[in-house]
Amino acid sequence: MERRAGVRGAGTALARQGRVAVREPRASDEREFLLRVRESRGLHAAWTAPARTPEAYARYLARAADDDVQAYLLVRREDGAIVGMATLSHIAYGPLRSAYLGFSAFAPFAGQGYMAEGLEAVLRHAFRALRLHRVEANVQPANAPSLALVARLGFRREGFSPRYLKVAGRWRDHERWALLADDWAERRRAERVRA
Repeated sequence: MERRAGVRGAGTALARQGRVAVREPRASDEREFLLRVRESRGLHAAWTAPARTPEAYARYLARAADDDVQAYLLVRREDGAIVGMATLSHIAYGPLRSAYLGFSAFAPFAGQGYMAEGLEAVLRHAFRALRLHRVEANVQPANAPSLALVARLGFRREGFSPRYLKVAGRWRDHERWALLADDWAERRRAERVRA
């Protein structure tokens, strides 16, 4: 298996974007993480089911240590508060060089632009440090905020997958969105020119 670059830091920031730093989760984050999940029950509802118990958090950390996963906490740079989470999973190298992106905002910080900044940093890490070619995000059709976010980040809708993922005990339809490394780089160049 190909060795990944820029991963498994001891809790140090892997990337930064604006007000947000991206780092790996640690055991010492359990208390705040579970608090944020409890505060976000209404926000997450049918969209996602993050770890809600100490045992589930331990399983989350164990899965984050797998070779085909990169789990990230998005933290506010000013005070280190956990504002959201993201995961690159099923990371494939070789000729495919792709991963799936999952993400969740936490309620106290939702709607304030933290997720856009944090996910931009995650994408930079995916395309530059991990040298991925493609990142795919699957979003439920009724999740308007997440659909708007992936579109804003430059993802393109590729299709519709009926009963694609089991979330909160039910198989749910998802829209399939993807972003390619060269499209991401071109968008970044265009943003620099406009600035």
